[in-house]
Amino acid sequence: MLLEGLETLSLLASEGTMAKVASRLYISQSAVSKRIAQLEQRLGKKLIEPDGRQIRLTPQALELLARVAPSLAEMKGVLADSQTLTDRTPLPVACSETLLAGYLARFMHQYLSQDPHIALSTHHTPVILARVRGGDALLGICAGRLPPGHGLCAELLLEEPFYLVGENDADQAQGARRDQGRPILTMDLDNPSNRYLREPLAALGLVPAMELDSYLALIELAKAGIGPVLLPAGLLALVGEQGQRAQPLPGLGRPLHLVYRQSSLKRERIARLVEGIRTHFAQVQERR
Repeated sequence: MLLEGLETLSLLASEGTMAKVASRLYISQSAVSKRIAQLEQRLGKKLIEPDGRQIRLTPQALELLARVAPSLAEMKGVLADSQTLTDRTPLPVACSETLLAGYLARFMHQYLSQDPHIALSTHHTPVILARVRGGDALLGICAGRLPPGHGLCAELLLEEPFYLVGENDADQAQGARRDQGRPILTMDLDNPSNRYLREPLAALGLVPAMELDSYLALIELAKAGIGPVLLPAGLLALVGEQGQRAQPLPGLGRPLHLVYRQSSLKRERIARLVEGIRTHFAQVQERR
């Protein structure tokens, strides 16, 4: 009961409403309220308070989470490792949306015919790492740099190059006017997994003029001819003719990683999926 209460409190900190937490945990809102009330009674302190339509954690709750969050994630991960994983048990896989769209859609379509109980979800890399650490996902497939000390096993699947879409002048693409720089559209470079791109882009004379939180939006802007747009190689096919004329950016890319908890590969079903993903990306590399 204590673990359930702490997990619920942790989700409230990130989701902000009882309804969203109930959806994440597949329980009712009244069950969420009951868990928090029982935790407050156990600890003898107020943990939440209303904040308009949302819920705000009290300073005491924030202090508690700061102390227990690392241990809570590790404990949840250990429990996930200990759960029985049959052929019919949902196998949660957290994946970058761009990797699913650019590399894994056909692979997953074929693989689901032999293992229909894989449960895919898409997130940014920091969330993928957190979900795998906490056992909410048994595998993660990430795009971009991984932070130090992430605490997981990580396998490099591919170094994916970047292209400039909607830029026809190669000299401009290389940043010929370095005094001013060439404005481009990019993904959000404040995202920790993308932050490393700022320096190499500046070295190429490319200045992020607009940073968006969705590659889908960038793809649509590139298709509309609004550019130049920075896109990874795996998404060029989704842009159509613009993608075929994209300019490669030498030396600029992003690593794609498979991440999992150390004990995960001891489970045959997970090991089988991992081997399939390794083989798939090896074939992608050979085709380049």
